Order: sequence, then structure tokens, then C-alpha cells
Amino acid sequence: MIVSNVSLSGCAGLNSALCAAAGEAHLHGDRSTLSPTGHLVVAVCLGFIGSFGLTNNLLVLVLFCRYKMLRSPINLLLINISISDLLVCVLGTPFSFAASTQGRWLIGERGCVWYGFANSLFGIVSLISLAVLSFERYSTMMAPTEADSSNYRKISLGITLSWVYSLVWTVPPLFGWNRYGPEGPGTTCSVDWTARSANYVSYIICLFIFCLIVPFMVIVYSYGKLLYAIRQVSGINASMSRKREQRVLLMVLIMVVCYLFCWLPYGIMALMATFGPPGLVTPVASIIPSVLAKTSTVINPVIYVFMNKQFYRCFRALLHCETPRRGSSIRSSSRVATKAVRGVAIAGQRRTNDFLFMVASIGRPAATVPKLGPTCEPTIDSTKAASSDINKPAAVSLVARFDG
Repeated sequence: MIVSNVSLSGCAGLNSALCAAAGEAHLHGDRSTLSPTGHLVVAVCLGFIGSFGLTNNLLVLVLFCRYKMLRSPINLLLINISISDLLVCVLGTPFSFAASTQGRWLIGERGCVWYGFANSLFGIVSLISLAVLSFERYSTMMAPTEADSSNYRKISLGITLSWVYSLVWTVPPLFGWNRYGPEGPGTTCSVDWTARSANYVSYIICLFIFCLIVPFMVIVYSYGKLLYAIRQVSGINASMSRKREQRVLLMVLIMVVCYLFCWLPYGIMALMATFGPPGLVTPVASIIPSVLAKTSTVINPVIYVFMNKQFYRCFRALLHCETPRRGSSIRSSSRVATKAVRGVAIAGQRRTNDFLFMVASIGRPAATVPKLGPTCEPTIDSTKAASSDINKPAAVSLVARFDG
């Protein structure tokens, strides 16, 4: 909580009545240093964020309910992200928007605690879900067997983990490990960033590490390994793989940049308010990272859903009131002799949310290497599974799927 002019963290040594009066005064915006024009600008930004976030995430849920082809296990993680973002738009943004239009908090101290808890809960659920999604994509690619598209158990565990993990870090302020209170100019609420006691500072450090840095590291590691795996097989079909590699790289860069754009300023602001000199972070400066963090409710559906061709086709079909066109699966394979790297055998073909998963099946060395003639044509085959016959010569099989 960024408090202008007066920090309420020193109330422990003052008269309780005086402290309560000071806290109530700040809660209602009497100490706000944000001008009426500033409040208006914030209100307009929150209005756009709330409206577009609500529309985007509702549309994702409508598409998921409308089209059965979208109901795959991995897409449940996208739905979990959309639900958490939607709850922020419904249970959080309207209150901060109303407070900004009036220049003060409107629903009292208990409403402030509820706002801080709810927004922290749903925000962390979204962050952890992004990390779980990235790790699931990576682990699916590296799995030695074909993924079962009807197995929802692992994804359900990931979704449960995101909510339990978030509760672990958002419930403690309700019971004394830090607390929820007014933030910035008094029109939003969050945990107390300015108190300097060990109790408050320890919570801020843990929150920063386990709810911002750890998810970010999981995302970078998972997508980094995915890109590395794609580059390893890029020589088999250079032009096709290079184009795919560039597309995946672009999507990964967009995901990482948007993650940092939304959450890094808020994390830096919190650390500066916690460890910097008093008054370093002004109410005016603190409201900007808070607004940026809320933009994730608009950005997440665009990146993770509408950049997905499967969802995009369903979206176009919904607009035109027609049946969505399924993408063709073009399977091309070339067999070349190879050797195992560190004894690791990778088999099969994987596809998750518009990412290319290329897998090699490695066994005993082949006596001869068949060559593909210039008239070799890709064959349409979306049903055959990878062969498990261990008596066949070793081969590296490149499988690529493209959405039309």
C-alpha cells in the first residue's frame, strides 16, 4: 500500500484512535495527491481494460462451450486463465473504476480487504496457469509416447495447483502476515508494500520470488527448451522447420515481453516501496504499474487464444454462423540414419495450441539410408500412430502439422 505524505505502518506506537482516524482518512482519499484530471485518466483506462477484458474472456468461454473441437485437455488451461481474468474484470476492476471516477474509495475498509484479496488471488492464478501451460507444452513434446487427448487428469491437477498455490499466498494477509489495505492514491487496494517490519517485508520478498520470478523462470525455461528442440531437427526439412521455428520464436517473445510488460513494473514498484526510502514511490507513480497489471486481462486472451488458429477458426465461424473448418494435417517423413544423444530416445508427434512438436524415434542403426526422390509427395495421414515395432530399422521421423 502506497500512502501519500503519511505512512500508516508506524501506527503500532501511536494512539489507536488517532491511527484509526488516519487510516479512515486515507481510505476515503483525503490524503490523495492525484489531481481530478489524473483520476479521470485512470478511470478511462480502467474502463477500457474492464470492457475489453470482459468481452475477450467471455468470448473465449462462449467459443469453448459452443465448439466441441476446442474441448481438449490443454485448452482447459486456457479456459482457466480466461476465468481468472474474467473474475478480475467482474469483481475487481468495476470497484477501482468507480473509485477513480469519484477520487476516493467507495466500499469501505472491508470492501478494500475483499478487493485486495480477490485481485491478488485471481492475478496469481493467472500467472501460475501461464507457467503450468508452458511446462505442459514442454513436457508433452518430450514425452516418449503419444499424448492421450482424452486424459484430463494431469491438466486437472495443474488447474487445481494454480488455485491452491494462489490461496497459499493470498490467505496469509487475512491472518496477520502482511495485510490488505489502500494502495496508491486510495482508489485501489492491495497488500501493504510500505511497512518495514520483518513480518511485512518477509511476505513481500516471498510473494515477489514465488509468485513473479518462479513462474517467469518456468515460462522461459519451458519455451527455451521447446525452441531448442525445434532447432535440433531443423536440418531435416530446412525451409519448413525454419519458418515454423521463426513463428514459435515470435510467439514466445510476445508471451515473455507481455508478461514482463504487465507484471514487472508492479513488482519493481513494490520492491522500491518496501526497501526504498519513505516517499520514493509516490501515489501518482504507483497507480501506473497497478493499471499495467490489469491489462493482462485483455492481453492474455489475445496471445494465448486468438493467436491460436484453432480458436481463431471457431471465432470466424461464430461470426459467420457456419461450421468451423478443420485444419489439414500434412504428414511428411524422411528417414535418415542417426545416433542417440546421451541415450535419450524421443518418439512420436505432438501438437499443442498451434505449436509444432517434432519428435525422433531412434533405434538400431539402419544398414542403408533411403533417399527421397524429387517426386516425393507428402501424404495426408492424421490417424496413424507412431509404430512401436522394435524390430524395424532405426529412423528419425519428422512429423509436422499445419493448420490451414
